[in-house]
Amino acid sequence: MARSSARSASPMPLPPRPRRTPGDVVKALLAVVALLALVLGVPFGLIQVGRPVPDGPPGEWLGSAIDAETLIRLLLLVVWIAWAQFTACVLVEVKAAVSGVGLPARVPGAGPSQLLARQLVAAVLLLGATAASFTPGISGFGQQAPDTHRPTVAAAQQTPGGLVGGQQQAAADALARQAEQIARQADTGQAHQQGTKFYRIQPPEGRHHDSLWEIAQRHLDDGRRYKEIYALNKDRVQPDGSRLSEASLIRPGWIMEMPADAHGGELVETPGSNPELSKGQQRELDAYAKDGQGARDGRSGQGGHGAREQHRPAGRDGDTATGHFTVPAHHAHAAAEETAAPSGTASPAPASHTPGLPEALLGAPLLAAGLLAALGRRRRAALWQAATAVAGRRRGMELPTPSGDEADVQDALFAGADPGAVRFLDQALRSLARSLAAEGRPLPLVYAAWLGADELHLQLAEPAGPPPAPWTQGEDETFWRLEGRELPAPTGTTDGTGEPSDEEPQAAPYPGLVSLGARDDARLLLNLEAVPGLVSLSGAPADRQAVLSSVAAELATNGWSDRMTVTLVGFGADLVPLAPSRLRPLDDVAALLDVMEAETASRRAGLGAAGADSVLTGRTGPARTAGWAAAHLVLLAAEPDAGQAARLTELARDAARLGIGYLVGVGGDPLPGAAWEMEITSEGRLLAPLLGLELEAQLLPAPQHAAVARLFAAADAFGGGGGDDDPAGPAVAHRPPFLVDISEQGRPSVYARLVGRYELMGLDAPDDERGPLLREALALLLLHREGVHPRVLASALWPRGVGDDVREATVARLRDWLGTGEDGAPRLREDATGRLVLDASVVSDLDVLRSLYHEATSGRGADDRAVRGRLLTDALGLVRGPLLAERPAGRYGWLAHEIVDAQLPLLVADIGLALAAFHLERDRAPKAAEALERALVSAGTDERLWNELLRAVHATGDEARLRALAAELARRSGARGLPPRTAALLDELLPGAAASGEAGTA
Repeated sequence: MARSSARSASPMPLPPRPRRTPGDVVKALLAVVALLALVLGVPFGLIQVGRPVPDGPPGEWLGSAIDAETLIRLLLLVVWIAWAQFTACVLVEVKAAVSGVGLPARVPGAGPSQLLARQLVAAVLLLGATAASFTPGISGFGQQAPDTHRPTVAAAQQTPGGLVGGQQQAAADALARQAEQIARQADTGQAHQQGTKFYRIQPPEGRHHDSLWEIAQRHLDDGRRYKEIYALNKDRVQPDGSRLSEASLIRPGWIMEMPADAHGGELVETPGSNPELSKGQQRELDAYAKDGQGARDGRSGQGGHGAREQHRPAGRDGDTATGHFTVPAHHAHAAAEETAAPSGTASPAPASHTPGLPEALLGAPLLAAGLLAALGRRRRAALWQAATAVAGRRRGMELPTPSGDEADVQDALFAGADPGAVRFLDQALRSLARSLAAEGRPLPLVYAAWLGADELHLQLAEPAGPPPAPWTQGEDETFWRLEGRELPAPTGTTDGTGEPSDEEPQAAPYPGLVSLGARDDARLLLNLEAVPGLVSLSGAPADRQAVLSSVAAELATNGWSDRMTVTLVGFGADLVPLAPSRLRPLDDVAALLDVMEAETASRRAGLGAAGADSVLTGRTGPARTAGWAAAHLVLLAAEPDAGQAARLTELARDAARLGIGYLVGVGGDPLPGAAWEMEITSEGRLLAPLLGLELEAQLLPAPQHAAVARLFAAADAFGGGGGDDDPAGPAVAHRPPFLVDISEQGRPSVYARLVGRYELMGLDAPDDERGPLLREALALLLLHREGVHPRVLASALWPRGVGDDVREATVARLRDWLGTGEDGAPRLREDATGRLVLDASVVSDLDVLRSLYHEATSGRGADDRAVRGRLLTDALGLVRGPLLAERPAGRYGWLAHEIVDAQLPLLVADIGLALAAFHLERDRAPKAAEALERALVSAGTDERLWNELLRAVHATGDEARLRALAAELARRSGARGLPPRTAALLDELLPGAAASGEAGTA
């Protein structure tokens, strides 16, 4: 819909711009009078009354009797002290407000006096153009948020008794009125014949975006009634074809039906005449009203049985599986009406569908976790490569911020990933292999694994005896089951001191397991290398490609596999950056046949030489490091012709014994000689009737496939150096995602210290129960100035999942806690994509640190040596320790996926090195050493800092200190020994120290 037409439908008043009103001027003049009276008038009056201390020596009047005159003098003295304290407060507040540097100092014992001085100075500064907006001491510190921002969604919706007195009664009356209105509509069926009120969501204007809360505040006089609007419009088809599924995500041009008591000039009614609407807009409104009436009629005709019934668990007699696969009874919920439904029927969309985020990744927790971990590793490697590149090829410390599809995919990875499930699966499989090896038993051949929320079922090809404890037998002798609480603690990684253990880690026993899809609450992983032949996948080309892309991406990045080769035929060359050591693309089937014929012969020879009957038995024996012991999985998007299919079938005849698996996409006739056949439907169902499988398929559709590939390619391009001969182009120093005004006027209203211990200034402390949660949410938002999707915020705060109502209440509570800025706009808002974004007045020390370094290296400091030195010194002064030090146990787990944990040490190291070089240019070696030691507080493992510190200390001529540093380095290196470059430098500065061990004993 055109912007102009939308505007004509229901004009949205913009938030008022800050300007001086006559009331502000009067208030400022009164404040001037009050300040003059208190600062100048009080001492003038006291002087007229007399001196507080009588004439004569102190001993004389201190020993005199106490009379009325003495009491008056004592009172005068108290008033003089109070005046001096208040005057000091005024001077402190005026200095902080006018200079814009730092926070207002606290005058000892002057709480109320300083607050009064602050308010009077703030009123006086209303006469200035912009002073109030840059002064946190006036705009934020020490003041309470207006009462209108205190009630939260949770208080209104979740906490009985949370509203007291008149508020509680008002809320109850409003709900009663709404219930009465709904009941009256249901009884008469005439509600929409009388006229229903509607509101059209407006396009954003500047920083202002429509929200259901603000709409409810304007038209229902209570923002907490936004849920009534949400309930009236949930899941109804909007003019653009989408639906409202979350109260926090609305789009311009959407229509909202309003409660009957809504009021305001922006509303329109139907049926009725609306001359301000165009014909197209009236048609949209009528269609939306009709859709809502139809939905209500449909619900009333269902007799309360419209919801999908819960399926009964089926026992052994109720299993629908045939052939090789059986859903474990604990997860089987195949009701008769579901199995009788046509296979082409689309399953209902999840209620939590979020426009903008791809459901394919939100519903693939293992794939998302693998991609997220691999992307984090790639970005960390790129950062280190960029940090250690020569100066002319460096790109700085800021990776480009994803946007568009890449941003949506990245958010979906954060929201959908379940790293806990990956750890559980990996530890369960390795512990099983370890237990069987201890008993001298071989690994059983596993066809598939069913992974639930807290348990794992392995489906064996044939009975293999009783499972080792803590595993138990499942449905029958071909099922082994492990509950999550029974999983033994991982071993073989450390010896308890943090050093690597002498015990060799257990090899991954089943690296070929890959997710195909889910059924009810169980996720199926097929062991491709265990299939006795080819696996064919039929369906439309795009659907087949989505399955193959998902399989390839998960095999490339999963956490339960070690060595592996995945050959991609006819697709996936752009996925190679996900795991260059695992993925190998080939153009066609002819090239594949040549490669696999040679490898099949090589594996057969290797097995014969090792005396192993299969790769599975050899994988846990002495030959586990041999090349033939690694899995090799082949995914074909290019269809083979008849002759090629026959050769593939012959190669795959012995594939299960050799640890090779084949998944072949076919579009027409069935693949001759295929051992297992599967079909992917256009509705996303994966069917294998002969195997008893019907799943919601795990897919990576083409748009998400391309976005994932671009995310990894961007990381590689950043770390590639960016020289003139670099395919990525010349080096570009990327700007930080958010630059702070570091001038004297740039003063935030809320300031957070994240570099070191977490501290907040400019906000009232939240209540004890929810305080840690709100502080963590604010930290996440501060580290993502580009915005955080509500689903990402929820998955970070509640990794095991949370309901939509809790998430929405938390966002509302966070918005209420942050309050509004000087311009009246909320400090937490939603952008056009629905992401939560902080106002520029909310700033962290990390933002300031980045801004100072950017200004020093790419701004004014690039051409002015003195300015550069001052900016670098200011930046290093912000360094107080690692990111979010002393964080509470059990919280901030999302930091494991954050690149900022790697960015901050490198940024601090760069600042320290640059400042040290600045001092060494003027032969100030002690200053250089001091700067490097300060940088080591946050970047203690950076070898460059240690090496430059050794050089700087050596330049001071303090050999004792140099030997102490060498000893500290040797202690930190432990059994691994000094890095080669550091050892060579020590040999240069302290000849023979590194080789003789003197450094370690100094």
